[in-house]
Amino acid sequence: MNKKLYVGGLPYAVTEDKLKEIFSAHGTVESARVITDRFTGRSRGFGFVEMTEDAEAQAAIDSLNGTELEGRTLTVNEARPQEKRSEGGGGRDRWEP
Repeated sequence: MNKKLYVGGLPYAVTEDKLKEIFSAHGTVESARVITDRFTGRSRGFGFVEMTEDAEAQAAIDSLNGTELEGRTLTVNEARPQEKRSEGGGGRDRWEP
């Protein structure tokens, strides 16, 4: 079963390939994704890595959490399930007395 990890504190220049390379030292990486701003395309400083084995994911957490990468301290832990977002719209609420 795949284990999804949250990686915070990423330097803004880190690519998905670099993220995958860093975590590959600890096991098989299924995917690596750097989250970017939808308007500017710049990194938001965090991402997600999916690893194939739970033990490998835990080894990556133990080894990389709190370490420094290009002057920034990484936060690595198990990703929490994504919270359901409210259905937002840009329209005005209709208020009736």
